[in-house]
Amino acid sequence: MDYRERTLKELQEKRSNLSGKQALVGLDGFVDTIVHLVGQRNGQGDNFDRIETIEDFGNRVLEASGMSANIEMYPRMQKLGGNGPIMANALLSAGLGLRYIGSLGQDSIHPVFADLARKTNAVSMADPGMTTALEFTDGKIMMGVTKSLDDISYQSVLDKMGEGAFLDALSRSHLIALVNWTMIPNMTAIFSAFIDRALPMLSPMDGGRTFFFDLADPQKRAQSELVEALRVIAKFQNFGNVILGLNLKEGQQVSEAYGIDEDGNSDDSLKNMAKLIRRELNIKTVVIHPTKSAACATKDGEWLVEGKYEPNPKITTGAGDHFNAGFSTASMLGLSSEACLTVGVSFSGYYVREAKSPSLNDIDSFLRSW
Repeated sequence: MDYRERTLKELQEKRSNLSGKQALVGLDGFVDTIVHLVGQRNGQGDNFDRIETIEDFGNRVLEASGMSANIEMYPRMQKLGGNGPIMANALLSAGLGLRYIGSLGQDSIHPVFADLARKTNAVSMADPGMTTALEFTDGKIMMGVTKSLDDISYQSVLDKMGEGAFLDALSRSHLIALVNWTMIPNMTAIFSAFIDRALPMLSPMDGGRTFFFDLADPQKRAQSELVEALRVIAKFQNFGNVILGLNLKEGQQVSEAYGIDEDGNSDDSLKNMAKLIRRELNIKTVVIHPTKSAACATKDGEWLVEGKYEPNPKITTGAGDHFNAGFSTASMLGLSSEACLTVGVSFSGYYVREAKSPSLNDIDSFLRSW
């Protein structure tokens, strides 16, 4: 029996554990425009050869140095974006009850979030950011306008909800996911306010609450800010179980900040990176997910699973958020670490193939056809 069969067995045995589980997710929100870049036009509309890789795009830009260039962006779709909304949508598809708090519109909810807002009784305290996602066969480049996220703060949440309603929402939540630290300037202060003002007010929950964090590419933030944010994130372990989710680049950035000599480019290095980051922070779980595999570490050991790689994805923007949703859902079900990883890579694998979030039935079928 391999890890996929073991995961199927665990899902069958523990699927009912999701009943009644609630999540609270926030705090960002983006309107994403997914584009392909035109390399050579052959006619109108989508009749073109795209710029396939980031390297090809980079070379095209470098060739324009000292001159100029005109690169056409061809829109494939406009959709809700941001780490929080994408993760929230995936958790909803998996069957979790959910409340969303974030930046979905200041005066009114932006139309791309209408369905999410209706399903989650969403609270919005700021306008969404805007992202143009340049998708390539070997990755993506996210071009964002994030000024509106300056308005997100702990106080702005209380001003919008009222402290009593906010604490009530927290008290009902088995999973609290606070994501996109990089693009929300006040996020470390928000983390601290949770620890100092909110979490001590909550009654303990059977099994403990799970806190999920995603940094969202901290390259543009000072290393000292990153270390401070991680120091505060680690304090959430006093109130439950902390999961820190990282892609490979983020894992490398955190490793550099702590002087960890691992690049994550081999299976052993990836597992060791997760182990050493977890040991540094003293939290329950660190999970790192490159494009073709995923690894996690707890105090009980390290695990790695291979994903079902798709060389021609329909969409890649949001794949990491779907991994996070899958891993978190499996954690809510009480699955093993290996099974949590397998469900995570299955969520992202299904999403990049189908361009939509999976249900647990979809994940069952995905694993059986793998």
